[in-house]
Amino acid sequence: MFVRLSSIKMELYITILTLTIVLSTDAEIVHEYVGIHGCSETDGEDMHGLDEEEMWHADFNQKRGVVTLPDFANPLEFPQYYETSVIEMKGCKSDVAFLTNIFKSPPPEMDAPHTSIYLKDDVELGVQNTLICHVTGFYPPSLSISWTVNNANVTEDINLSQYRPRADGTFNIFSTLKFTPAEGDICSCTVNHIALQGQPQTKTLDVDVALPSVGPAVFCGVGLTLGLLGVATGTFLLIKGNNCN
Repeated sequence: MFVRLSSIKMELYITILTLTIVLSTDAEIVHEYVGIHGCSETDGEDMHGLDEEEMWHADFNQKRGVVTLPDFANPLEFPQYYETSVIEMKGCKSDVAFLTNIFKSPPPEMDAPHTSIYLKDDVELGVQNTLICHVTGFYPPSLSISWTVNNANVTEDINLSQYRPRADGTFNIFSTLKFTPAEGDICSCTVNHIALQGQPQTKTLDVDVALPSVGPAVFCGVGLTLGLLGVATGTFLLIKGNNCN
């Protein structure tokens, strides 16, 4: 089965989703392929995936295709995919310019993003972790994400995912930062999007590792000591009483 969907929202961002379901010869194994091809006047994206896992995407900044299969997967080649993507993006942006002229640049439809920040693993001081900034529910799919640690801008060890469409027509994206936490660190990610109207959205995470409390141990020790003293005192009085008799 082959389905092609074309969607044009009010600011004329064109997205084409290609879905293909492949059945094995014995009709027992079903795989789902998804291809995302989209552009605006300034941005473009081309991604291919299988069974909800990304296999390849075009990096138009570095001018190359990027294979994103996990290391344990069988290696695949995508010959001429990047060159084809470049041609498709030129045609897509030409269509945007043509449609913009037809629709007389109507006011853009926009959805503001919702941002959250969290750590991938439990905090262990001095052990490398991954900070995750999840941005969801935004439209159009064009934004920027920046990181700070203790109010200092961070530009290294950052990874940005591709835009991922949601069923409601908005998008998701993840930014991750490799990070070795120390007690009291303050980390934040800041999102800029056209729907925020010049007011960036910032989410902050405080690294707070609670040290084990000594209170319970102290109280247990005191209680045990008093109990032993009580037993010793009772034994001493019992012996004295027997001697008096």
